[in-house]
Amino acid sequence: MTHLVPLAKEVDEDKVTPGVLGFIVFAVMALAVWGLMKSMNKHMGKVSFDEAPDPKADAAGGEAAKG
Repeated sequence: MTHLVPLAKEVDEDKVTPGVLGFIVFAVMALAVWGLMKSMNKHMGKVSFDEAPDPKADAAGGEAAKG
C-alpha cells in the first residue's frame, strides 16, 4: 500500500472531476430526453394537420361570386 502513496500525490487537489456519479446523472438525463423525444414523435404522428373546410367561408365566398 505504501507504493500507492506517491500516485495519490500526483492528483491535483484543486481539480474537480464529475466522477461516476456525474456520469450516472448524465446517462439518466440522456435516457430521459431520448424517451421524451420518442414519445413526442409518437404523439406527433397521431396529429392530423389537414384543416377541415370552413362552411361559413364557403357560403360567404359563394355569395360574393354571385353578386
